[in-house]
Amino acid sequence: MTGINLYFVRHGQTQLNHYHRIQGWADSDLTDKGVQDAVTAANTLSQITFDQAYSSDTKRASRTARIILEANPAPLTEPIQKPALREENFGYFEGNDTGQTWSIVGGRTGCYSYPKLIETFGIEKTRDLIAEADPYGEAENDQQFWARLQPGLDEIVAKAEPGQNILVVAHGTLIKSVVSQFSDLDIRDSILNGSITKVIFEDGTFTVDYYNHKEH
Repeated sequence: MTGINLYFVRHGQTQLNHYHRIQGWADSDLTDKGVQDAVTAANTLSQITFDQAYSSDTKRASRTARIILEANPAPLTEPIQKPALREENFGYFEGNDTGQTWSIVGGRTGCYSYPKLIETFGIEKTRDLIAEADPYGEAENDQQFWARLQPGLDEIVAKAEPGQNILVVAHGTLIKSVVSQFSDLDIRDSILNGSITKVIFEDGTFTVDYYNHKEH
């Protein structure tokens, strides 16, 4: 049986990325560099004909997807936008300075950066810590995050045929979470804007082929 090839692309750099601010369900547009990130991904993926294309319903992800599809031999021009593919909801911390946020979430345990939190607790427990630190109680915990994401992934592969190539333009923490869930790869380092992560679905199992590549 031939697997279904899922090409996850992190959206291009945004204004909030540029200013090192937390961006989950908050949304800002691509910077000039972000457009170039998308063009680079488009050029890298231009030899792969996509049978289907998805993005989250944020403007940063959908715009990145359109740029990629413009350079693709497939007749697709618009991604199917799915709320299930949104970035993690950071609740109260949306728009906050990243350094300040990680100090609040992890400072009492000596973890003052996101990579250190992941190294110490894993990305799943880190998500729970963020939710616990949110005074409004609106940030997603790990169970809530996966209760949203997994059905979306299941629906994508259910609609695909063996051997098809699927574009999925999403977000950094979401892609890190998928890689953590389905592989033992190290996800502590920053995931690059416009980077490509390939996941294969075969015989009911997701397997990570490669992660965080800027070249195919």
